[in-house]
Amino acid sequence: MKFRILVTACTCALLALAAFATQAAAQQSNTSSNAQSTSTSQLPDTTLAPLPPPTSQNFWDGDSPNFVNLVTHPFARKSYVKRLTQPIHDRLQELDQLTSANSQAIKDTDARSQQGLQLASEKVSLADTHAGDAATKAQAAGTAATDATNRVSGAEQMVAGLDQYKAGSQTEILFGPGQALLSKKAKDALDQMAGPLRNQHSYVIEVRGFAPGSGQAAIAISQKMADSVARYLVLSQNIPMYRIYVEGLGNAIVGGDSGTSKHVSRRVEVSLLQNQALAAQH
Repeated sequence: MKFRILVTACTCALLALAAFATQAAAQQSNTSSNAQSTSTSQLPDTTLAPLPPPTSQNFWDGDSPNFVNLVTHPFARKSYVKRLTQPIHDRLQELDQLTSANSQAIKDTDARSQQGLQLASEKVSLADTHAGDAATKAQAAGTAATDATNRVSGAEQMVAGLDQYKAGSQTEILFGPGQALLSKKAKDALDQMAGPLRNQHSYVIEVRGFAPGSGQAAIAISQKMADSVARYLVLSQNIPMYRIYVEGLGNAIVGGDSGTSKHVSRRVEVSLLQNQALAAQH
C-alpha cells in the first residue's frame, strides 16, 4: 500500500514538472510572438493579416488544472474545437463585410459611370441636333446665295441688253384745251399699239407728255396727260406698270424737230422700244 502511494506521488511529481516545463515554453513563445507583433504593428495595415497558427497557452490550454482535465486533455472537445475555429469564424465575418463594402462601392461606381455615359449621350445628341440645324441653315443659305447669284446674273444680262432696245412703233395722242381724258380715237390708237404686246416680255413703253405754257404749270399739265395714257394702258391692256416710263416735259423741245408749232400743242407721244436679243431668248 505504501509502495502504491509512493508511485502515485512520484507520478504526480513528474507530471507537475512536465506541466511546468510546458508552461515555461508557452510563455517564452508568447513573449516572442508579442515582440514580433509589436514590431510589425508600426507598419501601415492595408490588408487583413493572416490568421496565426494555433498555439498552446500552457499545458492545460485554458482548462482548469484538475485530474479530469488531465485525463481528457488529449481528446478534442466542443470547447476546444470552438476555441480553434472562432478566429476563422471571425475572419469569415470580416471578409463578408469587406465583400459587401466592395460590392456597394462597385455599384456606386457603376451608377456614376452610367450617369456619366447618359449625360455624355445627351450632350452628343444635342450636339448632333445643333449640327443638323446648322447644316440645314447652311444649305438654306447656300440656296439663297445661289438664287441671289442667278438673279444678279439675270440683272446683269438685262442691264447689258438695255442699249439693245430699238425704237418701234410710235403713237401720238392729242388733247383738246383744258382736257386730260382720252378720246375714242386715242383709245383705239393705244389698243392697236398695245394689243400685240400681251405675250411679249422684251419691251418697254415710253410715254412723254407735252403742253404749252412755261415753267411748272406746263410740266404739271403734260404730266397729267401722260399719266392718263399710262393708266389706260395698265387698266385696259394689262401692261405691267414697271414696263411704262412716264415723263412730263412741258413745252420742252426734244429731238431734231424744227419749228415751234408742234411743241406748243397738247399731246402725248407713246413710243414702243423692243429688245430683239431678249425676245430671242424667250
